[in-house]
Amino acid sequence: MAQSPVLRPGHVVLRVLDLEAAVVHYRDRLGLQEIERDGQGRVYLKGWDEQDWFSVVLREADRPGMDSMAFKVISAAALDSLEKDLNAYGCKTARLAAGELSHCGERVRFTLPTGHAIDLYAQKDYMGNGLGRVNPDPWLEGIKGMQAQRFDHCLLYGADLDATIKVLTEVLKFDLTEKVVDGDFVIAAFLSCSNKAHDIAFVRHAEDNKFHHASFLIGTWEEVLRAADIISMHEISLDLGPTRHGITRGRTIYFFDPSGNRNEVFCGDYTWYPDHQPITWTADQIGRAIFYHDRKLNENFLNVVT
Repeated sequence: MAQSPVLRPGHVVLRVLDLEAAVVHYRDRLGLQEIERDGQGRVYLKGWDEQDWFSVVLREADRPGMDSMAFKVISAAALDSLEKDLNAYGCKTARLAAGELSHCGERVRFTLPTGHAIDLYAQKDYMGNGLGRVNPDPWLEGIKGMQAQRFDHCLLYGADLDATIKVLTEVLKFDLTEKVVDGDFVIAAFLSCSNKAHDIAFVRHAEDNKFHHASFLIGTWEEVLRAADIISMHEISLDLGPTRHGITRGRTIYFFDPSGNRNEVFCGDYTWYPDHQPITWTADQIGRAIFYHDRKLNENFLNVVT
């Protein structure tokens, strides 16, 4: 498949019940940097090794979950072209003005068949990672908590998985990297716009527009184990892990923010190239696919969503 005009996941906007408790969690425990707060009270954060202004936005609301996930595209011309392609395909779009999110350019919003709001944008102000671009050190001093490097991906739940895969692969030119199937019936799908194992993933679910988790990259398996220590030190609600996935090969731990939104920190996957063939997992091996070590399904992990 030709290279996608979509570069990477850009940000996720999350609803939280108690904004200040959420800030402590994402800033001091997960280790994101708080960048600013806007006039609507939204909080902007980023991983220490991200270059753009923000990658996580927290908004206080009466229920948890995800408002939207955004992807950065290669240029303003690509944004215009994708907007036309989405409309021609039957996905209604809307333009969101530059500055509606602080330091972010115009966004094109559409809704996936699974009910999730997806934004595309070409411009976001540069922040840098604090190391500079000439003779930089390898890491930044004073990083808090789990030392999250970047926002990496989301796993989302919804009913019309087949149509969602088509929009992402046929219009946005994502690659399908892995899938879980029961015969010809697709249960889960993992898709990439880059050379990562996945940039977004979906599980088929009766209810649309459900959020399973936002994932953040850290450096090593030792750092995953350190994240587990931080979870215990601060009595963060642990979901599962530390363990390894069969799907994507990630080494991982899952936990919840104070509002019940699930987070993941992980390290390790594989390099994806567009000439690779998708990996298929069969339904009889789904326990091993999700939790490679104990090879058992965990109903809470599968069914608790916001």
